[in-house]
Order: sequence, then C-alpha cells, then structure tokens
Amino acid sequence: MRFMLYNIRYGTGSKRLLFPWSGYFRDTIQNTLDLADFIKSMEPDVVGLVEVDAGSFRSGRRNQAEMIAERIGHFHSYRSKYGKTGMLRKLPLMNKQGNAFLTKDTFKNVGFHYFKEGVKKLVIELELRDLNIYLVHLALGYRIRQSQLADLYALVKSSDKPHIIAGDLNTRWGEHEIKLFLAATGLQNADKYQTPTYPSWAPKRHLDFILYSPGLKVKRFWVPYVSFSDHLPLVCDIEVTG
Repeated sequence: MRFMLYNIRYGTGSKRLLFPWSGYFRDTIQNTLDLADFIKSMEPDVVGLVEVDAGSFRSGRRNQAEMIAERIGHFHSYRSKYGKTGMLRKLPLMNKQGNAFLTKDTFKNVGFHYFKEGVKKLVIELELRDLNIYLVHLALGYRIRQSQLADLYALVKSSDKPHIIAGDLNTRWGEHEIKLFLAATGLQNADKYQTPTYPSWAPKRHLDFILYSPGLKVKRFWVPYVSFSDHLPLVCDIEVTG
C-alpha cells in the first residue's frame, strides 16, 4: 500500500506571508487542481490531507477533498477539525477548515474522535481491511500537544490491527519531542532520517510524521520537494506483515 500525507495549507500555495494570515485569502482553485495532478502522479492508495477547505469563497464553494478525489479517481471522507460545539464552527471561513482521507478503494469504516483539549481536536480513524490509519493535526502549544498525545495513546492502544498515526504534529523539536509517545505505543517513525518538512521553500522543521506499529514494514519512504503548500508531502510504501 502506498500512503501519502500532505498538509496542503487549504490550497493557498507556498508563498511566504507578508503579514500573518495574508496568504489565506487568495483564490485556490488552480493550485488545488495542480496539487491534485501531483498527488495523482504519486499513485497513492490512501492520502491523508491536513488543512482542507470544505467550500469557502477561496475554493469556489467546493470541498477541496471532493475536488481532488474526483480528479484522481478516489473516494473521500472529510470532517471539520474543530470540536463538535466549538465557536470556530460558526465563524465564516474557519467553519470550512478540516482534514480528509482519500482512498483508491472503498474502506470498511471511518470514525471521528475528538481530543479533550485544544482548538484543533479532530482525529479521523480510517479502517481498512488489514490496518487502521489515524490522521491528526496537533496543537501549536506544547502543553496541549502533550495532552493530545496522551489522548491519542489511549485511542490506539486498544487497536487490534496494525496501525498508522500520520499528520502534522507541530513538534518544535522534531522526533525528540515524541520519544516518550513512541516508547509507550511501540510506534516507529517511517522517516529514519527525520527529514525537515517545513517550510517547503527552505525546510528546517520536522513537523510531519508517518508513524507505524508492529505488524507493518516500510518498503520505501521519501519526501518530494514540491511547492504546492508551505509543507512538503510524505510518501510511504507500507506492507502488512502480521
């Protein structure tokens, strides 16, 4: 199975911001289509998308997960990244921001879980025949990130299948920050070189991760250097071994 993780920054591209949020209001339609063509060229079986626009004025009122899925011939599942009753679900633009899975084949089930703390609370659980994949976007603040990792540990420790945790973990100190989480869960980082993924024009921070459990084997891992977002994508060929 080929899995791809990509924080697509709501399709707004990779341009540096002149001032905070300045890049988040531009038209995204053409960049989303170009991004979809790139994703298609990677031939992924499953794609985890972080920072997806579900249909604001930026994307012509269309859900980017649906747009990309249609263009590459995949199924899709999307959900807002904010809590079920959070104020941000009521604000224009913000209420269209979330995460999504794209799958080449139909999936058994998809579940939506929520962290106890943080603004970005969503965990999407994709159940495939032989494994589960959890997609996350953790908080910017260290204390809340640690609380979310504890919630994530509680969620995956009872999994009866091999599993993957993937997402933008916002780790200021890369893998060093999640060493205890890795030790507790038995997960391994698919990127043994801890490649920086942010910002895409001059990567310095290791923010994006694909973590995998026993019962899975990484056949190949790479980070394409492309400029459709301020993050670089991760691509991983994974085999179920037990």
